[in-house]
Amino acid sequence: MKLRDVAALTNAEPVTCQEQMELEFMHGCGADLLSDVLALVEDVGVLLLTGTMGLQTVQVAQILQLGAVLFVRGKRPSEEVCAFASRAGVPLLTTECSMFEACGILYSNGLKPAQLASYPRTSPEAQCSGT
Repeated sequence: MKLRDVAALTNAEPVTCQEQMELEFMHGCGADLLSDVLALVEDVGVLLLTGTMGLQTVQVAQILQLGAVLFVRGKRPSEEVCAFASRAGVPLLTTECSMFEACGILYSNGLKPAQLASYPRTSPEAQCSGT
């Protein structure tokens, strides 16, 4: 899925790096806890959906080589964050969609979940059965 398709499907506005709207994404990850993203996301080139604002979000995108950040719930990054993302080449977009809605729209249109690192579960019953 191209970044321009992400924008069209979620009615998102590109905030930085508009020239990169042809980037392709196979996987996405929705999270507000950046520590979870750092600890669990193993894929590169992932679309990060988040409501977490700040330079740290762009820094996490850089560290993990994520492809772009889609801010949900109508959140808009500051000028400082936009300037940093532009220098880093990290496209930022913003949508009025909730995290749940944006993830659902993108998933139902073919974006797959990012590969996540294994982490200990408290019990076998706590595992997602997919049903």
